[in-house]
Amino acid sequence: MSAKKYLVTGGTGFIGSALVHALVKAGKQVRVLDNQSRGASRRIAGIEKQIEFIEGDIRNPETVEKAAAGVDSVLHLAFVNGTEFFYSKPELVLDVGVKGMVNVLDACIKHSIPELVVASSSEVYQEPPRIPTDESVPLIIPDVHNPRYSYAAAKMISEVMALNYGKKFFERVLIFRPHNVYGPDMGWEHVVPQFVLRMNELCAAGSGKISFPIQGSGEESRSFVYIDDFTSGLMTCIEKGEHLQIYHIGTTDELTIKELAQELAEYFGREIEIIPGQLAKGGTSRRCPDISKLAALGYKPAVSLKQGLKLTADWYCRNKNLAPASTQVPDLAGAKK
Repeated sequence: MSAKKYLVTGGTGFIGSALVHALVKAGKQVRVLDNQSRGASRRIAGIEKQIEFIEGDIRNPETVEKAAAGVDSVLHLAFVNGTEFFYSKPELVLDVGVKGMVNVLDACIKHSIPELVVASSSEVYQEPPRIPTDESVPLIIPDVHNPRYSYAAAKMISEVMALNYGKKFFERVLIFRPHNVYGPDMGWEHVVPQFVLRMNELCAAGSGKISFPIQGSGEESRSFVYIDDFTSGLMTCIEKGEHLQIYHIGTTDELTIKELAQELAEYFGREIEIIPGQLAKGGTSRRCPDISKLAALGYKPAVSLKQGLKLTADWYCRNKNLAPASTQVPDLAGAKK
């Protein structure tokens, strides 16, 4: 596989940049396409000279066609992530997701690229009918009026297009569904960094027990996977995954949001009192993947939640100055084409 050349769309994003580092470390040739609207050059610091970088918008067909020329595989991760954006800019989420998928497929077909790997999401099945949840569960949009499901809908469209085009135009198409990936520099619109920064601020404000408001009751659950374990799973998927197959990447270590807050309070050495609040409309109450399909190919998470949260909290406490004054919707309208 060392002779293969990869195009990674969204390659300066949190997951994309981790994948780029892993590919470079494995001796692969890598080209990155990103418009830097949510990505950050610091995430590929140290390997700039080992990759080819194209700044451009995934929604521009000419840009994608140019970026795809001469590669053997496209790893498509470019998307607008972050729950806050699903509610505030659903049209942008759909625009990037759907146009991006169409452009990637067209570019692959034009250049006769035999392999395509597409990032999906655990959001595609919402309230799963069984826990742990395997890859065969039905994909559901519970309410088309709820803007939250803009992301899930765009991911569903991506899956359906990739699999159906894959039957005719590709030698190998894979889909992977990340499940609550976290780690240093993951962005600012997610539960782990938001809890860390808010708890850090409350700790600095005084001593004693901290009153800590959250969304929902705190009994909602997730299974978090540290970025290093996730990337190892994704590399396993890329190297060993079978044509037209879908793979869940995550852990089976399920915990409640209340327990997550308590783990972070322990990191800060403080006691907290959870103050329940209103759950965002459409929020999923429980999520834990069945990872046996990928485990059969050799995937085995190794980083404990305590280890991963410490590494993540350390980074956010050191780099809190990088946080935006308020969460901003990415400005893609002016992004370079």
